[in-house]
Formats: sequence, structure tokens, C-alpha cells
Amino acid sequence: MSATSVIGLQWGDEAKGKVVDIFTSKNDIVVRYQGGANAGHTIVADGKKYKLSLVPSGIFRHNVQSVIASGVVIDPESLLGEINTLRNQGVAIDTNLLISDRSHLIFPWHKEKDRLLNALAGQESIGTTMRGIGPCYSDKYGRSLAVRLGDMFRPNAKERLREIAKANADYLAKADSDKSYEELTSESLLATYLDYAEQLKPFVTDTTAYLLDAVEAGKNLLFEGAQGALLDIDHGTFPYVTSSNSSGVGVSSGSGVPACYITKVVGILKAYTTRVGGGPFPTEQDNETGQKIRDRGNEYGTVTKRPRRCGWFDAVAARYTARLSGVSSLAVMLLDVLSTFDELKICTAYEINGQRTANFPSHVDDLRAVKPIYETHPGWQDDVTGARNFGDLPRNAQNYLNRISEIVSRSIGLVSVGPDREQTININL
Repeated sequence: MSATSVIGLQWGDEAKGKVVDIFTSKNDIVVRYQGGANAGHTIVADGKKYKLSLVPSGIFRHNVQSVIASGVVIDPESLLGEINTLRNQGVAIDTNLLISDRSHLIFPWHKEKDRLLNALAGQESIGTTMRGIGPCYSDKYGRSLAVRLGDMFRPNAKERLREIAKANADYLAKADSDKSYEELTSESLLATYLDYAEQLKPFVTDTTAYLLDAVEAGKNLLFEGAQGALLDIDHGTFPYVTSSNSSGVGVSSGSGVPACYITKVVGILKAYTTRVGGGPFPTEQDNETGQKIRDRGNEYGTVTKRPRRCGWFDAVAARYTARLSGVSSLAVMLLDVLSTFDELKICTAYEINGQRTANFPSHVDDLRAVKPIYETHPGWQDDVTGARNFGDLPRNAQNYLNRISEIVSRSIGLVSVGPDREQTININL
């Protein structure tokens, strides 16, 4: 057996979905192990575009099982909408999807808490997508007000849900007396969510036991994460992070599969850097250069449609997350976006308060103080979307990629030169 992890090494949106889709044909099971519906993958196959939020990218291969594991938090309404959309597109989702009974559920009170917390934060808002994901994870770790998917099928489910809804409505009313939260305790809302659970029930199982049986039986597993390693709750740019372990260290805790089974970790990087929401971004180009990258790369969120902040490639951050996630090789995505630039820059080190360093800082205040130290590289004017071998790329593009590999200290196994499956240079994956 083999187990491969595909990890985003930046602030998310690295086009992980395409790499997962490419790898899926070599695997029996694809596992989503953390995050919520704020993250999205766009898959382009045979000229047809698919958008995913919670369903693993392996769903498009009829002979592959897709698993939403216990580390994921689920908005049942959103997930059912995604399932129905895929059904209507002819995807065989009813036989190819499993959902963990240990996964935690997002309810309307989580979204209200998200809204309220962001309003209270004002200028210091971390820029969440307001989908209730952070508050759901808070309840998970707080334990007493948490609801797991498997809880919805217990005899006392409605009674317990009623108690939790009231506790949340009371909390919100005290925090925000200008708004009524009585609707959160309505019998119709509770009945709606119990009905959502019944619709999901055919997919629900103990995925931890299923995955452990699979690895012991010699099956090949592929783990796909959401967001990127710089958003990891413990190791990212806290507090401007997500609410789960989005780096490679989260694979085992989110899936239940011990790390000793993972034999390959592929780190996904854009050929430049982007970020969504608040937080420091050392190589950001809030200028014509950044706008050109945004326009050429269509840098708008798959789920939120928010414009992404764009900047030069940050090799300091990439080296940090590659080490953190135990990356064995790199996949560099969206190289085609950089065509037509006269010159390109790579951040090779930071200067913080007059001191030069190649290490990524642990505190957000130090990251705010960063002055990036750049190398300038000549660009290329050629269209690279037709390249299928490394040697097909312009010499300047080859040199740019080789320098990224050198600084990050990892070999490049794949280069993407367009959104379709076929627009891929497979070097050594």
C-alpha cells in the first residue's frame, strides 16, 4: 500500500484540486481530512469545469471511494446542495462517497456567532468567510455544545438539539441585544436539520475504522487538505489562520490514519503568492503588478468570489511550510500566469528590525515588520500552455523553477501550465 498527502504550502488556493485529480487515478480512496465549506477546489476535465467545497476531488473517478473524514466540519445544507449539483452533472456520488459519523455539524447559530465576532473585531477582523466554521470548531473543543453527525441519529437527538439551540440563542441575545434570536430555537429549524441528517444518512459511517481497515488491507490512499499550511491553527500566521491543522501535521488527527502509513507528501505552490482575508503578506503587490497577476490568474475565490491579494513568490514561507509538512516533492502551479512579465522576483530572505533571516517568524508582529529581500529574474513572453515537457519551457521559465527548487530545498515533480488535466508537466511524481 501507499498513502500520499497533497498539502498546500501557501495561504490556500494553490490549485490543489488539479493535483489531487491527477493523483486519484493511482489510488483507491481519496480523503478530505479537515476544514469546512469555506475552501473550494475547481477541477477542469475534458473542458468541463466542476466546483467543489466539501466533496473530495476523487469523486470524478467512478472506481475511487471518496471520504469526508472526522476532522471536517460540515454545513449539511451546503453539502446536500453540492451532492445534488454533482448528481445533476452525472457524477456517481451515491455509491462513491462516505461521511464520518464523527464529523461536527455547523448550525445557524455558528454563522450568527461568526457574524457577531467579526463585527466586534472591527479593524482587527481576521477576515473569515462567515460560514460558521470557526465557532463550530470552538464548540468541538469546548465539547458540551457540540453536535456530531452521528448524534443526529440517536433517540434523544431532537431533545438535545433543542437544549443546544436554546443555550446558543441565549448567549447571542446577551451579546447582541439589538437582534432577536428566537428563530434559532424554532421547531421548524430543528426539524429541518434532522431532515438534512436523514438525507445524508446513506453516506454516513465510521470512516476511521474504514480507513484503518483500508491501509491494513494494502489499499492506496490519497489525502487532500483544505486551505494552506500558512493558515494552520498551530503553525500558521496566528491569529490570521483557519480553525484546523491545514499543514501536513493535521493529516493523521483529521483522518485517524497514523503518520507511519504516509509514504509521500506533495507540496503545492503557486508560481507566485496569494492571500485572502486579513493578515500580513510580505511580498504583496498592491499595485499594477498585483492586479496583472490577479487578472491573468483569475484570482477570485472559488467559494466566496473575493479578490485575492497577489504578490511575488515567497521562498522563505515556502521553505518553512515544506519542512513543516514533511514534503518530499513540489508541484508548482499556474506558471502560465507569469508569462508576459518582463521580470520576476523571488523573496529569498527577510529583514526584520535590521536583522536578516531565512526563517519564517512565529509571531505576527514580526511578520508585519518584514522587509522582503528579493532576487530579480528575467521573465518570458512565450505562451507556455502547450508545454508538456520541462524542456518545452522557455529557458527563463526553467531557470525560475530551478531557483525555487534550490531555495525551498525540494525537487519539483510537477508543473502546471493551464487548468486542464492535460496541461501538466510531469517531471518525477
